[in-house]
Amino acid sequence: MDLNLNLQISKELKEASIKVKEFLDEVLPIKEPKILYEASTHLIKAGGKMLRPYLAIKACEAVGGVMEKVLPAAASIELLHTFTLIHDDIMDDDPIRRGVPSVHVKWGLPVAIMAGDLLFAKVYKILAEKLSGVIPPKKIIKVIDILTDAAITICEGQTFDVSFSHLEKVSEKDYIDMVSRKTSQLFKAAAEVGAIIGGGTAFQVKRLGKFAGLLGIAFQIVDDVLGLEADEKTLGKPVGSDLREGKKTILTIYAFKKAKKKQKEILFSAMRKDSSQEEILEAKKVMEELGSVEYAMAKAKKYIEKAEKQLEKLPETDAKKSLINLANFVLKRNF
Repeated sequence: MDLNLNLQISKELKEASIKVKEFLDEVLPIKEPKILYEASTHLIKAGGKMLRPYLAIKACEAVGGVMEKVLPAAASIELLHTFTLIHDDIMDDDPIRRGVPSVHVKWGLPVAIMAGDLLFAKVYKILAEKLSGVIPPKKIIKVIDILTDAAITICEGQTFDVSFSHLEKVSEKDYIDMVSRKTSQLFKAAAEVGAIIGGGTAFQVKRLGKFAGLLGIAFQIVDDVLGLEADEKTLGKPVGSDLREGKKTILTIYAFKKAKKKQKEILFSAMRKDSSQEEILEAKKVMEELGSVEYAMAKAKKYIEKAEKQLEKLPETDAKKSLINLANFVLKRNF
């Protein structure tokens, strides 16, 4: 991906982020009890890539729609995503998210749970109020149905992810199934919702949904690689935390498949809550020697290629170009 394309996609993501945050400032103002609303908006104000709202916006534009129409849904999708992050950090006991203290670390467990619940409820409040009169009631119901299905599927994926840490063997197929539920589903839902609001045909909605779903799998694979290879400042969360939590990523699954006895011992030593930084670095070295990173990135690239094929029969628009650029951005990103 050349520098100009990278700058272009970064610019578009920033523009979408500003619009979404302005909308959320209106619908989610800080009021009493302040602690609840400050906790709810903490991660939104901390930043974030806003990929899912961006997907909804560009999918809408790709079928002839306009951003103003899809903005409430795009913002709702970001709230749904943020809700999952707050609860995910509680489950994993991660201290940092987006370079700031996690919600449960800053405000405590009870407030963090309520902050997540508030965002989840706000998703439906916004959709019901802000889409009324913008799109037909049937479409509003469809949008709500898609996002509700996504929320259910994310819960299933998160449960698989948590349970995998207690299993000695997890296959790559199991991992992809988990990722498809936990991460990919909201990507898919975002694009489908955007295309529906934009007035897309059933074919266009399906193609854009498939594109985003495959993109979501690639995104998670790259995320797992960054969790091992990036630095904490760039990543916005502790490097090596997946290993300490005993998570089965595509990197560890491949490494265990290829590792010899001594290498497996090093990997097992790192996959403990109390593992030292030295043990994490040793495990990282083993995975690099076994080719886990190269294997994972090659897999991510294949998913990106499959994703881009889904767009071939869609009209040639600036939004379509943006989606293709986004796919390349996901593969080459470093945060």
